[in-house]
Amino acid sequence: MDFLGLAGKTIVVFGLANKKSVAYAVSRVLVEFGAEVIHVVRGEQQEVAALKLFPDCPVFCCNVEEEEQIIRVRDIIARRINAPLAGIVHSVAFANYSEGMRPFHQTPKGDFLQAVDISCFSLISIANHFKDLLAQQASLVTISISTTRMAAENYGYMAPVKAALESSLCFLAKSFSAFSKVRFNAVCPGLLKTSSSAGIPGYIDSYLFAEQATLRKQAVQTEEAANVAAFLLSPRSSGITGQCVVVDAGMGLNYFDAGIVSKTVA
Repeated sequence: MDFLGLAGKTIVVFGLANKKSVAYAVSRVLVEFGAEVIHVVRGEQQEVAALKLFPDCPVFCCNVEEEEQIIRVRDIIARRINAPLAGIVHSVAFANYSEGMRPFHQTPKGDFLQAVDISCFSLISIANHFKDLLAQQASLVTISISTTRMAAENYGYMAPVKAALESSLCFLAKSFSAFSKVRFNAVCPGLLKTSSSAGIPGYIDSYLFAEQATLRKQAVQTEEAANVAAFLLSPRSSGITGQCVVVDAGMGLNYFDAGIVSKTVA
């Protein structure tokens, strides 16, 4: 039984980088449920990886910082599909940590604006340029974080950028409601082991702490976030829009875990 109703549906996935990326995990679930996945990646290196991981799925390159490239890949996809798109996955984010972490008030303007452009505005631009390719009840899903209200020092300015991304969902859902039933939601996982997270200074220590803060004492797996994304892309989630679905295995409600507290005050 095709419970999710994804079989035969075409879904575009932006952001696959390698086997550790969230976009890979989402794509794998979608393919398992019979969806036809089209990958849009940043460059040739990611294209090679995508073709190796999903040899039966078409792959196109697009630097989302360049609006004309979004339009170009939209036109290419439009010529390939025979039916409207059932969904789009936006798993795109970037922050420049090349010079290490700085106090938030010292965030370089250029770095902050670039992060907003790639991590947030790209969703708005993709939605705008792909709107005519979407089915009336299509679903767009982006990837955020479990909370943007925690000032994690080693995540820097990306939390405010993700907050802007999450706020944008509401405005996109509202503006699209004037002519469609297209939905916009976010999957917001706790700390994951991904290739992009590996580049965040001090991330491993935070990951290990988060694992102990979960109720089950086991970190959230990328596949768990991917399963939620697949649900949000499916008709089974038709009543959900403008929402941020947290997938953190209870980390957000377990700040006063006895084991963590005892080690802190000992």
